[in-house]
Amino acid sequence: MENWYYIIIRDPGSPAEQFVGFSDEKTQERFLPAFKTKEDARACFALMPKDLFNGAYDTQAVIEDDLLATAAENDHRVYVLDEKGKILDRLN
Repeated sequence: MENWYYIIIRDPGSPAEQFVGFSDEKTQERFLPAFKTKEDARACFALMPKDLFNGAYDTQAVIEDDLLATAAENDHRVYVLDEKGKILDRLN
């Protein structure tokens, strides 16, 4: 069975489309947030500081293999978060 996660996409449908990732200021660890539901992703995104964001954003489903491959290419960890941004699991 394939696992799907919801992620936040910047500039969806454009040539500049990319997964939204973050960097932890203390550890310098880079990560992609993933969510079990679209509702959780949207609720958590609403809590994120908006001064960090330019462009258009959308929440989209992505298959786990594609998510992990993109994370590996860009040296990011993938964390499954809840609607408040609490880490529930690490995928890689």
